[in-house]
Amino acid sequence: MPEPVIRSERLDPEARALLERFDTLAAPRIETLDPVEARIGRTGPMKLLGGQPHPLERVEDLSIPAQGGGVPARLYASGRGGLRPALIYFHGGGFVLFNLDTHDAVCRALARESDAVVISVDYRLAPEHKFPAGVEDAHAATIWVAANAERLGIDERRIAVGGDSAGGNLATVVAMRCRDAGGPALAAQVLIYPVTDQSSFETASHREFGEGYFLTRKAMQWFTGHYIASADQASHPEVSPLLATDLTGLPPALVITAEFDPLRDEGEAYAMRLQKAGVPTIVSRYPGMIHGFVSMCGVLAGGRQALREVGKFTQSIGA
Repeated sequence: MPEPVIRSERLDPEARALLERFDTLAAPRIETLDPVEARIGRTGPMKLLGGQPHPLERVEDLSIPAQGGGVPARLYASGRGGLRPALIYFHGGGFVLFNLDTHDAVCRALARESDAVVISVDYRLAPEHKFPAGVEDAHAATIWVAANAERLGIDERRIAVGGDSAGGNLATVVAMRCRDAGGPALAAQVLIYPVTDQSSFETASHREFGEGYFLTRKAMQWFTGHYIASADQASHPEVSPLLATDLTGLPPALVITAEFDPLRDEGEAYAMRLQKAGVPTIVSRYPGMIHGFVSMCGVLAGGRQALREVGKFTQSIGA
């Protein structure tokens, strides 16, 4: 019999109940699986944890032109006319897992909460497509949305990039690329428990919460191992943006972290670096929450609260 997991008393009761449910399922640890097996076993449950999708007047599947073929995407918006803000969203999943459907409920909720146009991007996944394939797709999608803003019902002055976990990494890397290329101009970035340092897993939060709180330290090592082609890439600033030398000139940021998340410290360290670089940055730590809580908005009230915060932030960008 495995030893019982002892978790902090500060853990949110809903998060605790969910983790205890996971304990009873005794699913194979992700680092023991190959990526195809992991996708089969994790995709369905993640979609269910998002809850019942909200109906919207406008949901359209898109194919965004990019080098090597089209990038699938999905547009979400209410039926209101006129140009409005946009959030280009990159889903989480360690660069290896998930797709448009796993984050469908999340993106619908974001569109409803923000009254913005939300465009979810289905970038290529590792290990079939290693770094920088996902970055290239995310960047190409951002350029395309900006170039087609008016046709999509978007105010080109109010475009944000965002994402959760690996998607948060892609969002801030795309923001750097847009800054360095002189455009398109981005109005904001939304980083939800972002991956910011894949060169090391030695932060206090990795050591304290790397086992028993959904995302594990070994899982992060597994994800990174599939994402990069060689160990030296782990320190590349587009893999580990916390290690970038220059964060000045990036768009204003909302950084959301979870108290019981191995990635908490690196996310907050990145937010602090943004602030020191003069980037207006809001840091919002959710007490009692675990990694992935926003995608688990169907069962965690904290996830729904965070979606409302992101929606309010997105609605206000460039206003």
